[in-house]
Amino acid sequence: MTTELETQECCPRFDPAPWDGKLFEWKNKRFIKDSVTTQFYMPLNFGEVIMRMNEKVARAGAEMPDWLCLSDHTSESNMDLYLAVDKEVEGAENVTLNGKFLSKVYEGDFEKTAEWCQDFEAYAKSQSLEVKKWYMWYTTCPACAEKYGKNYVVIISEIE
Repeated sequence: MTTELETQECCPRFDPAPWDGKLFEWKNKRFIKDSVTTQFYMPLNFGEVIMRMNEKVARAGAEMPDWLCLSDHTSESNMDLYLAVDKEVEGAENVTLNGKFLSKVYEGDFEKTAEWCQDFEAYAKSQSLEVKKWYMWYTTCPACAEKYGKNYVVIISEIE
C-alpha cells in the first residue's frame, strides 16, 4: 500500500545534460542567500534552511529557475546556500552573481566529493580555465535521490 506522502514529488527529477561540461556567463543572476550549520562540513540543518528559503520564495510569488541551489562550504562549521530566484524576495538576503561559470555533473555517493573536485580541477585546466570560486549543487534530497536511483551533484565554479 502506498500513501500519497510516499509518492509525492519533493525534488524534481534532474536532467544532467544542460549542466554537464557547460560554460555560463551570468549577469546579475538573482539568488537569495541563507546559511546552514555544519559539523566537519556535514550539514546539520539543511532541510530546515531550505524549507525556510522555499517559504520566502512562495510568499513573494517568485519562481526558482531550475531549482538551482548552490552550496558554498565557507568553513567546517558553515555552508552558505544560494537559491536561484526570478525576482527579488522580500524578507530574504537578495544577492546577484556575475561572471563566467563552468559546470560539470557527477553521480554517486557524497564520499566521492574529493575525487570529483580533483576531476573538476583537471577538467577546468584542460579547458584552459582556472577555478576562482567553488560551489556544489546537490540536486536532490537523499530521499529523492533514492527514489530516482541517481544522486547527481553538480560542481559549478566561477572561472578565470
